[in-house]
Amino acid sequence: MLTTTLITLFTRDLNKLKQEVNAYQNEDHLWITTGTITNSAGNLCLHLVGNLNHFIGATIGHTDYIRQRDLEFSQKHVPRAELIKQVDDTIAVVESTLKNLTATDLQKEYKRRVFEDTMTTEYFLVHLTMHLAYHLGQINYHRRLLDV
Repeated sequence: MLTTTLITLFTRDLNKLKQEVNAYQNEDHLWITTGTITNSAGNLCLHLVGNLNHFIGATIGHTDYIRQRDLEFSQKHVPRAELIKQVDDTIAVVESTLKNLTATDLQKEYKRRVFEDTMTTEYFLVHLTMHLAYHLGQINYHRRLLDV
């Protein structure tokens, strides 16, 4: 079923996110912005954790997570170990939520905002995997460009 594939992809890319965060030679460089690079790797990591905990954890899995999206981009200098812990916690939430979804659940309507076109839960979960991969690529590039 698709949920098995989604769990595999989310787990793979969230583990890769941890590898990227750990690969920074200087922990302070996780928070560098310069010129047109306005999002640091640390903030992108916080954003991914917030995004997945909100849309998969709270919205689908009915966890008590409350998203503070502004902090995902304004909070600075969260220790590397805390970022890694948050990613590990997110992996657990994603897995525990997705393993309980049925084929019927995946075909249910998913609507993020009023007046937005509707989509299926399946469609939105695939979108979230692509969102994760997009920002993971940005973090990789950020590290190779600015961690000097």
